[in-house]
Amino acid sequence: MYAQDSASLSPTLSNKRKWLVAGGHAAMWTGTYFALDKAWYDGYEKRGFHLFDDGKEWNQMDKLGHVWTAYQLARASGTTWQWAGIKPSNATWLGGASAVAFQSIIELQDAYSDKWGFSWWDMASNVVGSGAYVAQQLSWGEQRIQVKMGYFPQDYPGELVSRRNELFGRGSIERILKDYNGQTYWASINLRSFMPETNIPRWLNLAVGYSSDLMVGGMDNTFTDENGELKNYNSTDRTKRVYLSADVDLTRIVTRSKFLRTIFFTINAIKIPAPAIELNTRRQLRLHAIHH
Repeated sequence: MYAQDSASLSPTLSNKRKWLVAGGHAAMWTGTYFALDKAWYDGYEKRGFHLFDDGKEWNQMDKLGHVWTAYQLARASGTTWQWAGIKPSNATWLGGASAVAFQSIIELQDAYSDKWGFSWWDMASNVVGSGAYVAQQLSWGEQRIQVKMGYFPQDYPGELVSRRNELFGRGSIERILKDYNGQTYWASINLRSFMPETNIPRWLNLAVGYSSDLMVGGMDNTFTDENGELKNYNSTDRTKRVYLSADVDLTRIVTRSKFLRTIFFTINAIKIPAPAIELNTRRQLRLHAIHH
């Protein structure tokens, strides 16, 4: 988004921007720590540092969430460091490191929470997401394969509404972040960047997506409700789905407007709804007029 390097800025302006970006990162880390500690962890008991193996939970949807988050943080952070006048390769490394550092705040809070624990699977997913940004930026000087997210709210039968609210919250924003059943994660591949001699539009992408739904528990569909009664919904198949769809790389749409470039850069974290082909673990091949 920003093509400026350190040579195009005066030393005074460059230093001001560096301090601004560094201060912004520090403020975000500090604010996030205290906000999460109050909103997410406050109601749970604390204990000593401990590990937690959650590699098989939620059909790996939460791990893809870590990949997406770390990738988007690295992409945003690397761009701001380059805006500050840092050499592009150094800005890339700083962006990747900043993303992992930010995510590590959450992992450390998990490590001291009685309900969770430090997850090597989460940390590995964070590194994969950050590494996807760093590797592409250093190899190609651009992001040819974007990690994106889509979301569409799911309908739950009446007897599972209270379970949904317990797991995923009541508000729309909270559910977008927590409800794995409504999320789809995408690897969005820019075709023209791999086939520059063709007349394929520069903004046209081919996206491969993954989702899983009908999940009301981490490992399986059994849980204890608010009355202490064991509920078993294992007869409900936890379905895995793979998609093929078109997408748009908004950052490749040419415009002179800095405002629009910033908007496009931000929205590009989200998959553009489009027709899709689905193959799922029920051995069904389905066509969707629109999928997120």
